Amino acid sequence: MRGRHRDIRTALAAVIAAAALVLSACGANSAGPGSDGGGETAPENSKGTIGVLLPETATSARWEAFDKPYLKSAIEREGYSANIQNAQGDVQKFASLADGMIASGVKALVVASPNPEVGASVEQKASAAGIPTIAYDRLNPGGTSDYYVTFDNVRVGELQAQALVDAVGDVPGAQVIQIEGAPDENNSVKFHEGQMKVLQPLYDDRRLVLVRDQFITGWDNQLGGTTFEQILTSNGGRVDGVVAANDGMAGAVITVLQKNGLNGKVPVTGQDATLAGLQSILRGDQLMTVFKAIKTQAEATAKLAALVADGDPDSADKYASQTTVDPKTNRKIKSVLLDPEVVTRDNVKKVVDEGYVTAPSLCAPGLVAVCKELGIE
Repeated sequence: MRGRHRDIRTALAAVIAAAALVLSACGANSAGPGSDGGGETAPENSKGTIGVLLPETATSARWEAFDKPYLKSAIEREGYSANIQNAQGDVQKFASLADGMIASGVKALVVASPNPEVGASVEQKASAAGIPTIAYDRLNPGGTSDYYVTFDNVRVGELQAQALVDAVGDVPGAQVIQIEGAPDENNSVKFHEGQMKVLQPLYDDRRLVLVRDQFITGWDNQLGGTTFEQILTSNGGRVDGVVAANDGMAGAVITVLQKNGLNGKVPVTGQDATLAGLQSILRGDQLMTVFKAIKTQAEATAKLAALVADGDPDSADKYASQTTVDPKTNRKIKSVLLDPEVVTRDNVKKVVDEGYVTAPSLCAPGLVAVCKELGIE
């Protein structure tokens, strides 16, 4: 299949060269004012353009704050220009941006989609045009991605669940509410799989009691908070621990706990090591988050994209030495699976030291003393 990619790309090169300049320039303008990683950039002696499609910013700040600049820098270090666009959750815009990149003849396309259906459709279009694709962070079941770069998402769920168990272990029959991500997203399913590896045996022998396990459509934080409040109310206001799939959901849960005078008393998990999540940890409202080194993920993706764009699939296959199975087609996808890490109050400083947040932004009014105590200055 990758040989076909190269043949088609060679045949199309002369035809699309002029259009590529026009379309990529239009794409650069569509990123919006003040977005410094969007649009096509052109390092000296660029070998071509690698396209990157990002999904949104509503459910997580990571895409614009971290992924975009890290991917831009990493792709340029590999000698390619970067055309990075964010669809802001609009599936039609996502498809349109993809069409523009495919028509412009990008050398490889990195796809992080707002939903799996549009992601799979984009991958199929790119494959038909001879453009190799890399699913980035989110797998698109039924798609045709050549590679997948993500974190070990089952492990993410295991880390969340184990942290909660450790926190409520002394409470006999502790009552747990699980607020998950989108039911149709592969990552959400994998997080949940990891959580249940740890929690199901404890539910089975009644050491823990599952009040409710609820997936939230579209990773909608507001819906997550409303759903949690309804579950809490129906359970007579009792909860001993909450598994929240990410920091956005955790924040929504914590808002409800605050209304009920329970914040800081009920451990709540998270994920993504967002600024808001880390501040909640410092305040004592959130138990932990899962830190996924996005810079490492971006660099791995750029390296892999450069290898396929260079026409070196053998090296790309060696680099992506792990495997992910598409749950819809059972197709094996060569993957890079990175290791997630737990962040608690005791090691928040690590996230600052590695440059993912700055001490001034983290140590907001009310947190200065805590930061000083933890050596964050």
